[in-house]
Amino acid sequence: MIERTSSILAETKDEIAEILGPELGTLTVERVVIGVFFTGVRLSNGFGGLCATPVKSLPEAVCCPSSVHAMPLPGRMRGRKARELLDEIERESGLRRAVGVAVLNALAAACRDRCSSAEHTLLTDTDAFDAARIRPSDHVVLVGAFGPFIRALRQREQSFVVLEKDPSTLRQDEMRWYRPAEAAAEVVPRADVLLVTGTTLVNDTLEDLLDLARRDAEVVMIGPTVSLLPEALFRRGVRVAGGVRVTDPDALLDLLAEGGSGHHFFGRSAQKVVLVRGCCSAATGRCPRG
Repeated sequence: MIERTSSILAETKDEIAEILGPELGTLTVERVVIGVFFTGVRLSNGFGGLCATPVKSLPEAVCCPSSVHAMPLPGRMRGRKARELLDEIERESGLRRAVGVAVLNALAAACRDRCSSAEHTLLTDTDAFDAARIRPSDHVVLVGAFGPFIRALRQREQSFVVLEKDPSTLRQDEMRWYRPAEAAAEVVPRADVLLVTGTTLVNDTLEDLLDLARRDAEVVMIGPTVSLLPEALFRRGVRVAGGVRVTDPDALLDLLAEGGSGHHFFGRSAQKVVLVRGCCSAATGRCPRG
């Protein structure tokens, strides 16, 4: 049971309120889509936001009568104040929290257009894996069975393991790298490079994972759930935050409503972006590790 809102989300929410000021109270949610893979929203200011849909965190979602408590707002979200749905990040329900995070990410995108930070660099059309400083000798811990990263690590013949709650998300030939989520306290401190999926923001496990990481580890956040306001992550040791900028909210939401995933919207209605803390090359996001 979730007993707290992740302070990363809470701090980002406070930052949004500070940047937008009174305007935050005027913004409404014009459209919400809870897709198979991602949940998306479009706000009245034209900005869109995404969050991974945490379907596997809803064991009660097996039939309509029992699922009604998981998402009791269908048909009543359009036109609601963005600030009201932003408060859903405090909910225990995974789906409600996903809507809140999607709203937070849309608001963060609006804030991003108004201010920039000298503390980090924004790279467009860049993958977080490419911005990560992974040396051949490094041991990598990937939190979440993120297929493209597993394939990339295998191709590099990198030393790595995959920390995952659900072993069924890995293919049979990938099981040699599987480690159960319960082994986090043993596995994470061994990481030279820690790659963490943004889903951990929704299931409230991110901060515990970051607490387990070594101070000298290269920590990278990945996925559309990651906000374009990364300061709360950077304060906790993350160096690279790979997220998404929604470029065509309506087209994106149409895809999500038809079961679309990143394969369908990247390069069409959404753009990969990477935020890098500290020094980096404007071209690649790479900088040497000591």
